[in-house]
Amino acid sequence: MALRRLQTLRSLYRTAGIRESSYLLGSSRSYSTAISNVPELNQRSVSSCLYKAHDAFPLTHGSTMTLCSTMAAELLIFSNDTRSLSTQVKAPPQARQMGALKVSMTSPGFIYEPYAPREQIPFWRRWFTRSGWKRTKDDIIVELKSAYAINKLRKSGYSKQKFYNEAVELYKEINTLMANGDKSLLRKAVTEKMYSALKNEIKQRESVWSKVYWEMIMPIVKMRTLRARLIGVDRNDLNKVFIQLTLEFLTKQKFEAYDSKGDVVAGDKSKEVLVRDIWVFEKSLFHPGAYWRLCGRISTKSS
Repeated sequence: MALRRLQTLRSLYRTAGIRESSYLLGSSRSYSTAISNVPELNQRSVSSCLYKAHDAFPLTHGSTMTLCSTMAAELLIFSNDTRSLSTQVKAPPQARQMGALKVSMTSPGFIYEPYAPREQIPFWRRWFTRSGWKRTKDDIIVELKSAYAINKLRKSGYSKQKFYNEAVELYKEINTLMANGDKSLLRKAVTEKMYSALKNEIKQRESVWSKVYWEMIMPIVKMRTLRARLIGVDRNDLNKVFIQLTLEFLTKQKFEAYDSKGDVVAGDKSKEVLVRDIWVFEKSLFHPGAYWRLCGRISTKSS
């Protein structure tokens, strides 16, 4: 009897082991398939992005990243527990017809993972404490997300210099339209949610000042990319994504405000003021004719 029980237990254990192994293999296979269907993550370009293209945390330079890093980056997209390289947003009910997802949105309507400056930590704490190791891992993940987003954007014809020139013009245009109170043209340069916020700002300003003078001195002092993020709208189609780029502008500006009588009540247009702004620009990578628009601004008080 004891021998039979032992044999029964062994057979059950083997069966459970086989099921567990097949489950794990199935999971690995599905992830591998997903990775193979995703546009390839060029290892050299990722390293370049992380090291020099966008003032990122220097992970690797002069060497290729391992397959594990690439797999980790891709697998984060499909994880249900973490919102990593890209996040999924649901289309409105009217966009769902006969069970098929038809994307009709022109903007997700929010800033995904808004940029916030990270506190500097001492070298010894970063490399010789558990909290430091965790922080280093988090920093790497943050920069890997930006590298993945930039890599995908480059495949659509992105050029950093061209985008920077376009962003500066857009920054100048939006500020000028705000100063002039031109709401009709402003609508085309920003997302729907951002337009609502700016329209309220213009309304509040006009209740205090009758007219505003604004000028930006060219060239700008400094400009850099702080963060890049992807927002997916269809889990079954990784090409249906929006991209958000967070930029820091450091510019010299002139400002002056007038009352209804034309008297100066604030500012001085004869003086240049150094202004730091953090703006988030957004673009669809799947809508034909899509262009960059302002989708949000991040306060610089805490940064």
